Amino acid sequence: MLLVFCGTPNFAVPTLERLVGAGHSVPLVVTQPDRPRGRGMELSVSPVKASAIRLGIAVVQPAAIKDNAEFRDQLTSIRPDAIVVVGYGRIIPQWMIDLPRLGNLNLHASLLPKYRGAAPIQWATANGESVTGVTTMRIDAGLDTGDILMQREISIDLKDTAETLGPKLAAMGADLMVETLRGLDAGQVRGTPQDHSQATLGPILKKEDGRMDFSRSANDLFNRLRGFQPWPGAFTTLKGKTLQVHRAQPLQHAVKLMPGEIAVEGPRLFVGCGKDRNKNEDKDTRLELVEIQLEGKRRMTAQEFINGYRPKSGDRLGR
Repeated sequence: MLLVFCGTPNFAVPTLERLVGAGHSVPLVVTQPDRPRGRGMELSVSPVKASAIRLGIAVVQPAAIKDNAEFRDQLTSIRPDAIVVVGYGRIIPQWMIDLPRLGNLNLHASLLPKYRGAAPIQWATANGESVTGVTTMRIDAGLDTGDILMQREISIDLKDTAETLGPKLAAMGADLMVETLRGLDAGQVRGTPQDHSQATLGPILKKEDGRMDFSRSANDLFNRLRGFQPWPGAFTTLKGKTLQVHRAQPLQHAVKLMPGEIAVEGPRLFVGCGKDRNKNEDKDTRLELVEIQLEGKRRMTAQEFINGYRPKSGDRLGR
């Protein structure tokens, strides 16, 4: 097929490369403009642009697309069979939706209609889901509301974080997009409307999402730590300073700790959390803090922190 590819992040790269490897013609890649990054604020190209350059594909980076006559003429002149969109980061206008005969095909990193929005991988992990997946769909005027074409599931391991799960879904989704195109071309794949009553959201993350609320259960906080990687992570405060939690382990314990209260037990550091109501259990839970980082200091193990800063049982986090 003749395709135009729209994408920006690392998640989109396997799909672009798989489409080219499968023999599809991709004369043009559309990606976000280069952005200043790092301390020197030097312009940085998107992962998709870097991939397109390696593949020898022309790249265009319009600042806006809705009313961009030059960009519209460029796509119209290509007359693509489909426009494939993966994490592009722009709302696709109606003229683009209407342009190709097979429509605009999106790869979304959830089992739609669950986790529509910008951060489906993060929220599925943060909410403790045991299964997620990828969906290919036709883009319409709504937010991830178009007809479902194909889906594939994957289990979420307790060791997974958003960072480890993302590449797995990206690779799976790349294969699924190739399969979807093959099925559409053969007339074997048809869209199925989503059940909008079952929709949930995975909205863009905010810094405050990483703040630890110790009225939640230890398991909830552990899942949020896994989900909110690499940003915003999981953080709280200790004696007015920010404390970043890098690694933790949820536990149940007979000795009650108030939410946010810490306990020092030899080389180990614990914090009291709420009850695990998702499991219908009335036991208090605690979170073992395994690797942490105090504001202005390096990452360290709990034992290093205890030896260096002498926290006391009964101190409170979140204050």
